[in-house]
Amino acid sequence: MFYQFVFKNVFARMDPEQAHHLVMFVIRLSGAIGLTRLARLKPTGRGAVQAFGLHFDAPFGLAAGFDKNALAIRALGDLGFSHVEIGTVTAIPQSGNDKPRLFRLIEDRALINRMGFNNQGAEVVAKRLAKLRDKHGSKLPVIGVNIGKSRVVEVENAVEDYRTSARLLAKHADYVAVNVSSPNTPGLRSLQSVEALRPILQAVQGESAGKPILVKIAPDLADEDVVAVADLAIELGLAGVIATNTTISREGLKTDAKKVEAIGAGGLSGAPLKKRSIEVLQILAKHLDGRAAIISVGGIETGAEAEARLAAGATLVQGYSGYIYEGPFWARKVNKHLTK
Repeated sequence: MFYQFVFKNVFARMDPEQAHHLVMFVIRLSGAIGLTRLARLKPTGRGAVQAFGLHFDAPFGLAAGFDKNALAIRALGDLGFSHVEIGTVTAIPQSGNDKPRLFRLIEDRALINRMGFNNQGAEVVAKRLAKLRDKHGSKLPVIGVNIGKSRVVEVENAVEDYRTSARLLAKHADYVAVNVSSPNTPGLRSLQSVEALRPILQAVQGESAGKPILVKIAPDLADEDVVAVADLAIELGLAGVIATNTTISREGLKTDAKKVEAIGAGGLSGAPLKKRSIEVLQILAKHLDGRAAIISVGGIETGAEAEARLAAGATLVQGYSGYIYEGPFWARKVNKHLTK
């Protein structure tokens, strides 16, 4: 109730990106002085997941996009996320798209973003991860590193760009997620075709330092293309598929259509993704049949919803937008439900 009051009277009146930076500052400060440790869930063994050679204390983690530069990993783990997927990180540092680029659809419990992979670049993030592991070691949650194409790199040169990111980052990650599904980098989604995706994944595998590799796909893929990516994951021996990223669809929104139109382009995340995310999960679960893991993300708000994704075939679950609407103890609440 307290967070809902703060959200309505403070955050909802702020620019969404400024509010995000404020929240990140508070999380980092709280972590630095030890406050977040007071919220840490003590592992019980119940609900723990063994996936692609890694141990997860609980199934629910933080999706990429929240901590782009690996600034608050330990504190976010304290707040209840069993794993934190940082990024998206690109080989070349970039400032992202012009502002404003993050918007709330409060009626829909959703976000629209066209951030454009703003991040400090693979070299800086790799050094930060190395220092973090030296300092905190086993006290950290499982760390996934989500990598994407640098905006200035042409699509035809994407393989080498991903290879560079993997070479710099994989040795500091617990797993690597290959992002070819954001709608906010021109040409990126064309890399989801099997012909374009295969050499990228092979290049990342070649630089993976033996770490598990997963691929993140869009909800807007046709069913047959979801199956094609699943087949490729099996062929290459990938650790899994992350489904799904944000959508370019605007169907079924409660928010006034004129407001949505005025916001313009960007990826929609949050509650409106539930239906399609579940559909893609079901397709993958049937087709992969346990041969690769599935991380289900998109519209998960409650412990019961996360539980339903696991029952439908997900190995792990992730969220992001729910954090904005539910507050700092959201992940703790979800994972307590899943590990009770």
